[in-house]
Amino acid sequence: MIELVSAARCIACDKCIRVCPTDVFDRGADGIPVIARQDDCQTCFHCEANCPVDALYVDPRTRPQPVPHDEDDLAGAGLLGSYRARIGWGHGRTPGALQAIGPAFGTAPITS
Repeated sequence: MIELVSAARCIACDKCIRVCPTDVFDRGADGIPVIARQDDCQTCFHCEANCPVDALYVDPRTRPQPVPHDEDDLAGAGLLGSYRARIGWGHGRTPGALQAIGPAFGTAPITS
């Protein structure tokens, strides 16, 4: 279940808002997404997987946790954006995505 949006990391790209199949987020006055309908979250990880700056944390448990997650603890444990790493998308997705399509289009993979 979606548990945290890091306002400090978020770049207000709206990707999480656009990919959420159950419309969990609202855009805050400052442009940062707000978890508005947490109970509607299906724990699909679409928002976390598509966040280019690792600003979201989706807890794999499907119910809100009694103690709110602390952003510093999550960041220190490497959990913000960790779902993207587990599925192989990597930080920011672009380098990994380009490496994946590089050979198919006859271009060399990016190694930066």
